[in-house]
Amino acid sequence: MKPLRKIIFPAAGNGTRFLPATKATPKEMLTIVDKPLIQYGVEEALAADMEQIIMITGRGKRAIEDHFDISAELETSLKNAGKSALYQEVSRVARMAEVIYVRQKQALGLGHAVLCARHWVGDEAFGVSLADELIISDNPAMQQLRQVYDQTGCSVVGLMQVPADKVHKYGIVAYKKENNGLLRLTDMVEKPAAEDAPSDMAIVGRYIFTPRLMDLLREVRPGSGDEIQLTDAIAALAKEQPVYGVLLDGQRFDAGNPEGFLQANAVLGMQHPQYGEVLRKVLKEHL
Repeated sequence: MKPLRKIIFPAAGNGTRFLPATKATPKEMLTIVDKPLIQYGVEEALAADMEQIIMITGRGKRAIEDHFDISAELETSLKNAGKSALYQEVSRVARMAEVIYVRQKQALGLGHAVLCARHWVGDEAFGVSLADELIISDNPAMQQLRQVYDQTGCSVVGLMQVPADKVHKYGIVAYKKENNGLLRLTDMVEKPAAEDAPSDMAIVGRYIFTPRLMDLLREVRPGSGDEIQLTDAIAALAKEQPVYGVLLDGQRFDAGNPEGFLQANAVLGMQHPQYGEVLRKVLKEHL
């Protein structure tokens, strides 16, 4: 196997659920406590030794590029002002990863966004991370997937259990448990009705794929809204080679909607070493 070193971040969406906040600011740059959402995802990928970041962006996403770029003027200003801690952090973020930016010119679905990176992935296995699925764990979510990939050399997707009244919001998998304890996926259904769902296991925005997935993304027919669905390609891949699921361990927040975003800020804010004590006190006064 070639080293697993590349990961794709689809970040071209308009963030309409956060308007008007996202009119001029990318959703991925909204902050969870003290850093933007996209930075959590990149740091998680780096912790899993995926050091080549492929960011799929669209119009109005320049702030993401600026965030991971070096700002010599800002760094000099912080250094001269004696703000060493801030200087170190700003410098660290700018130099933390090699980032490639690819423009998705048309909103043709998640599968199409991943396919936009085909040239940069080549014949290597790769990860995909949806940054608005925020997962906090001592063992980073992508590392949990990587452990299975390193063991099997096969594609792996992150899973979580969801209640019956929520299955219609997710891609739901059918699976069988193998003798080694791994969950091998046999089918996927995008946003099924509760009575049609094959299980209560939902895909939650963390993936590792073999290169074959890119070929299948070129072959799948557009589905609802004329979009190329990633789940359709995964289902086709599972018919050709093993695809495993990992029930992810950690705190999970759907930060792609305002409710989950607020929950993430509240929970992680209370856990923050600098702000936690004050936030807990204020919340206690108002509850």
